[in-house]
Amino acid sequence: MSPSAIEPYEPAVTWATPVKPITERRFGNFTIPDVARQRMEKAGIDLSRGYPEYPSDLVYKQEVAALQPGPVEFSDPGLRADKEKKALFGAAKEVRHLTFHCGTEIVGLQLKDLTTQQKDELALLVSERGVVFFRDQDLSPQQQRDVTAHFGPVFPQNAHVPGVPEVSVIWSQYFASAIRKPTFRTPFQGWHTDLVHLPQTFGITHLHYDTVPPHGGDILWASGYAAYCKLSPDFRKFIDGKKAVMRSGDSYLDRDDATTGRQPVEEIHPIVRVHPVTGWKCLFVNRPWTLRIIGLEKAESDMVLQYLFNVYENTIDIQCRWRWTPGTSALWDNRCTLHNASWDYENRVTRHGTRVATVAEKPYFDANAPTMREALGLEDE
Repeated sequence: MSPSAIEPYEPAVTWATPVKPITERRFGNFTIPDVARQRMEKAGIDLSRGYPEYPSDLVYKQEVAALQPGPVEFSDPGLRADKEKKALFGAAKEVRHLTFHCGTEIVGLQLKDLTTQQKDELALLVSERGVVFFRDQDLSPQQQRDVTAHFGPVFPQNAHVPGVPEVSVIWSQYFASAIRKPTFRTPFQGWHTDLVHLPQTFGITHLHYDTVPPHGGDILWASGYAAYCKLSPDFRKFIDGKKAVMRSGDSYLDRDDATTGRQPVEEIHPIVRVHPVTGWKCLFVNRPWTLRIIGLEKAESDMVLQYLFNVYENTIDIQCRWRWTPGTSALWDNRCTLHNASWDYENRVTRHGTRVATVAEKPYFDANAPTMREALGLEDE
């Protein structure tokens, strides 16, 4: 399929964002990196009024609720894919697995040229491997949006490419000046998955970097399938079916009760969820946003969660680490992974890219679902 043959983007759902009128801002004295500017100008993006474009901040939790006001229709394209992925793998020059448990690189394909069948198979591959990488991509922000929209309804987020609210800007200098300044001791978020305070959480996210540090700035991913398998069978039985309160990163006022002050938005999700495509159980907790397990005393909940966080974060054989080069895209499944961006470069050089995120199903648990190792016929010891 040629670039001109890409199906036109049509939102699968009408989002209630931006809630307030768009305003453009410049943050500090930062200049958009040359490669990023060339990419934007080639795509016809108007940079004359500032970069990135940013909607006015959400103030009230009712505005956050309006971002997902009701059930979002979602059908995972991985469910209709050829299990052997013949169309995707047959067209690639090489398929490289980074580790046994997560991470795969596809060599020799342009995302913008993938057929519908190949994108279905890519959705399946991402659900199995957690994260899939493509280097040397010639990809405009609009094409990135259009490709990613195949995997689910696109969710607009905060600072974005001017005129393209579905494509958020990931720019280290901007984050440090507009959101909060990380330090060597306290980098950004650590291991996490995104926006778990939504009723329907994120599915596949597509991050494309056009500008990267000469060294450092890697991102790591960890497999929730393998993390769950690391637990003893009896401990799995203990946490199966339990739910936890999960929170937003930001805090908001309540229009109906001004006395409460700013509070995070909270949602309840199972701490073990089942992926609808693979059918495997996976651990669904993360240190920044998972607050407490329902039905346990605080001390009990804290002890269990700390253990689960540590299994996810500190077990190196369930993780992969990616070294970026300019023009690389990563597509990962937020339902079955955590990720963590290394801050070793400390903004001494810039890192700039664009991201598109999709919404998936409401997390659910099924006691009859297998573990990854059971499904693959591996020993569970």
